[in-house]
Amino acid sequence: MDTVKLLTELCAAHGVSGAEGSAASVAMRVLEPLGKTSITPLGSVICRLREAAPGNPHLLLTAHIDEIGLVVTRICDRGFLRIAQVGGVDRRSISAARVTVHAAGGDLTGVITSTPPHLQGEGEHKTPKVEDLTIDTGLTEKQCRQLIFPGDRASFQGELVPLVGSRISGKALDDRAGCAAVILAGELLSTSTPDIGLSILLASQEETGSAGGETAGFLLDPTHVIAVDVSMALTPDDKSEKCGVLGGGPMIGIAPILYRAMSDGLRECAEELSIAFQLEVMGGRTGTDADHLATVRGGVRTALLSIPQRYMHTPVEVIDLRDLENTIRLIDGYARRVLP
Repeated sequence: MDTVKLLTELCAAHGVSGAEGSAASVAMRVLEPLGKTSITPLGSVICRLREAAPGNPHLLLTAHIDEIGLVVTRICDRGFLRIAQVGGVDRRSISAARVTVHAAGGDLTGVITSTPPHLQGEGEHKTPKVEDLTIDTGLTEKQCRQLIFPGDRASFQGELVPLVGSRISGKALDDRAGCAAVILAGELLSTSTPDIGLSILLASQEETGSAGGETAGFLLDPTHVIAVDVSMALTPDDKSEKCGVLGGGPMIGIAPILYRAMSDGLRECAEELSIAFQLEVMGGRTGTDADHLATVRGGVRTALLSIPQRYMHTPVEVIDLRDLENTIRLIDGYARRVLP
């Protein structure tokens, strides 16, 4: 599969937490040639590529397929839609943004309302709360009440576009970039290491509490997990000690919840294969599905790889394709070795 083509398809699909159906359909179509594929009751996509020989490891590659977004809470006078955030929306970035309202009768384009600076009073030049914003679809109140219902999701519009060099920008790269990484790594591994079980999980609802990953992990019962997510890449206004470097390679997580032997094994593999990498040391939880998968059943050996990303939880997230490709290479190289 072509990396950019796959990533473009995944990012174009909508999949706000709890309503991942469109993105799940794309993922199902991509994964079906690799193994037995299904959707869990909570909307996660699972693919069983290969069963483990008795007593041998079962490796689960996982990323989350949901994205941050909005939900319609009520329809106001003159047809404006009141909204609430789904997941950690960066509210600084959404005034005047374009959105797609996913109504039962079909998708509708809307814009987040924004008060012009000319009409703002003293002290009003501050970032409004999401619940104080509305969506304008152009419809009248009567038309809105016929087509749109409270609970309908709205996703941000942000076409995947190339930047200079190997960098790309768009919405939902958190974590469709991770989904592309585990799909492509799974494709590489599907014909190797025949004694090791191999599954892929594209988890729902990570942005709202990881219910999709935790329940699917219980169902799949792996012995080892490699979770792929994104983490902060350095920008001029960030602290370097809290961020990775865009283009510096996947960030290998080290945290109390993560299995140190796997973290060390990934680092040693990267060094052996001359794959660029970075370390991300966390003193507590990782804030990803890895935290929840590690505690499934009696506990699962879990590692975390993070793709550096700028402008997280906005419609213009940025990654470097070299980091994505090196994440795929590292998963493939590590899994071909004996798992700890």
